[in-house]
Amino acid sequence: MKKILLFSFLFIVFISCSKDDSPSEESIYFPPNGSNVWETKSIDDLGWNQDKLQPLLDYLELKNTKSFIILYDGKIVVEHYFGTHTATSPWYWASAGKTLTTAVSGIAEQEGLLNINNKVSDYLGTGWTSATLAKENLITCKNLLSMNSGLDDTLGDDVSPANLQYAADAGSRWAYHNVYVKMQDVVAQASGQTWDNYFNTKLKNPIGMTGTWTQISDLSVYGSTTRSMARFGLMIYAKGKWNSTQIVNENYLNSATTTSQNINQAYGYLWWLNGKSSFHLPQSQIQFNGSLIPNAPNDMYAALGKDDQKIYVVPSKKLVIIRMGNSADGTNFALSDFDNILWEKINLLIN
Repeated sequence: MKKILLFSFLFIVFISCSKDDSPSEESIYFPPNGSNVWETKSIDDLGWNQDKLQPLLDYLELKNTKSFIILYDGKIVVEHYFGTHTATSPWYWASAGKTLTTAVSGIAEQEGLLNINNKVSDYLGTGWTSATLAKENLITCKNLLSMNSGLDDTLGDDVSPANLQYAADAGSRWAYHNVYVKMQDVVAQASGQTWDNYFNTKLKNPIGMTGTWTQISDLSVYGSTTRSMARFGLMIYAKGKWNSTQIVNENYLNSATTTSQNINQAYGYLWWLNGKSSFHLPQSQIQFNGSLIPNAPNDMYAALGKDDQKIYVVPSKKLVIIRMGNSADGTNFALSDFDNILWEKINLLIN
């Protein structure tokens, strides 16, 4: 009998030791809401290369960075502010904020208010574009989130019906276009609330973010502190959870961070995806072969905005990385060589 019990004990120990020792979701740290407290983890504890931190920070400063944060499983490992920018200074997310619309659209869908596979005109009525009724009715909410609505992207950011003109059938052409913002109107109509109110109630407040939406020309742009951007990135990394509360459905987020159409492999629902065989860039119909950011991990996905606003999420490395600032290389594209060189320097730090 004792031999049987001993064997059973050793078997259980063996099985326990054989399991994947990666942290469970419960190990992810979430900073408390309404507080400046945020736990940290040291570079030494992680076994990273301390002597590679300063070269990374020097490069960031050289490239017009205002703030930079690295989270490891939710805890701050690196947090640095440049020039007069501080932890309380707000800054705009630019197109990195598109992913906020993705998240809130997912919340509205899980609440049964909308279905992203339904046509947009089910919520906004017909005539929201200048396309014929037959062509307009091809455009689904998912097309807006995937940037393949088929509407002409060469006419500027104005999303009035007169400026939303047919270029191709929905689903047949990928083009980076401000028409995604119509999803905010869909959410407002479906919820019976203003976009701001629904966003604040369902996303901003539950995860302790600060910030506001501001109308700049024809664009609605979100601005916040760097830590608020990090809170959002952390919630996404945690598969839609904040502490024990599921903010955004995990299955929806999996779809949002997976190739959403068969034209631009590197695009999900307003998220950029690394490690794919090819990609397209804004303002171009050219397909480029290879990975979006070769130096970054293949499983990384990112929110990328004008002037190099960045949220990098890397599940395999347990990382969320935030960069805010002015344009690194004087270009208006969301993606530049800056991403690849920055990841070269991040890799020297973390590997």
